[in-house]
Amino acid sequence: MSGWLLILALLILGGVLSTLGDRLGSRVGKARLSLFNLRPRRTAVLITVLTGSLISALSLGLLLLVSRQLRVGLFELDALQAKLRDSRSALDAAEADRRDARSATERIEAELITTRRRAATLRQELEPLQQQKLQLEQERNRLTADIQARDLDIQRTEAELRSVRDRIKAGEQELTSLEKDLLALRRGSVVLRSGQPLATATVRLEQPEQAKQVVDRLLQEANQTAYVRVRPGETPDRQILLVPRSDVERLQQTLRQSGTWVVSMRSAGNVLRGEAVVYAYPDVKPNRTITRPDEVLATTTLEPEERGSEAVRNRLNLLLASAFAEVQRRGSLTEGLQFDGNALNALGLELVERVDSQPLELQVIAARSSDTADPVAVRLIVRQ
Repeated sequence: MSGWLLILALLILGGVLSTLGDRLGSRVGKARLSLFNLRPRRTAVLITVLTGSLISALSLGLLLLVSRQLRVGLFELDALQAKLRDSRSALDAAEADRRDARSATERIEAELITTRRRAATLRQELEPLQQQKLQLEQERNRLTADIQARDLDIQRTEAELRSVRDRIKAGEQELTSLEKDLLALRRGSVVLRSGQPLATATVRLEQPEQAKQVVDRLLQEANQTAYVRVRPGETPDRQILLVPRSDVERLQQTLRQSGTWVVSMRSAGNVLRGEAVVYAYPDVKPNRTITRPDEVLATTTLEPEERGSEAVRNRLNLLLASAFAEVQRRGSLTEGLQFDGNALNALGLELVERVDSQPLELQVIAARSSDTADPVAVRLIVRQ
């Protein structure tokens, strides 16, 4: 609506200014005015031209004053056209990018669909592999348990092997001793072996002054034993046992200390029948509890394939040897284990005739409490 008003105002202003210019030109012509030494007629024409120019200038000025769009279009049209071209170029580029993005999106969606299909296929292929993995893990756990069990068996076997080696070593020492005895036997009859106890006693003194009396009584008992074995049939009317005085004094000093002691008089070497002198030495140890009732002394495993009488007997002998080595390691002075032979034979027969295919655990347990100088009574039990 403002544009129509502007056009109407321009028409009215042009008509008014044209009328004024015409009248002004007529008046100038009638007045025969002259400007710039021009003729009146030419002066009138000049006035008319100036009036027309003024009309045009006023019209243009009014349009520029009133219409901002006209000012912008007149003075900034080139810049606006350049911006328009740039905007169209940017729009075309954006449209191209949009088309490229749409193409890329379609391509990505196609790849995504392909990937999902591939993932579904891989899941189907992975399911049996996972089941196989679980089976392998179960197999691995079973094998690990078997390996651990085998390790335990190996450890037990190694312990038994060490025990057997100790027995072999002890046997070698005994063999050496027997060889020495054999040499002695060629010269005469050996009645006392080296280290053999002649008298043993468990001592606990109420007063330190009693040490000498206890030692003297133990020496008398050892002399009596030595006399009977070395010179059988003769009356023990003299001292044939010789013990170094320094050893006797150290023994008395030890017994004066508080505590319970196990004292043994042992032969210092192999002695033949009929010899006149027996050399001995004292052996003193603190008395301690070696075994308690139902205490496990040795353990071994009887495998299912060990069914023959020889295999069972070897396993039982090895078990008893391990138990004897254990009580000796603890300090027992016993020369062997006490057990029920009939019960052992019955157990061996039961193990030979067994039908169970599971490994059995054999144990040697103490039958009663035993101290250092006491005999050790044991019994054998089977645990599954």
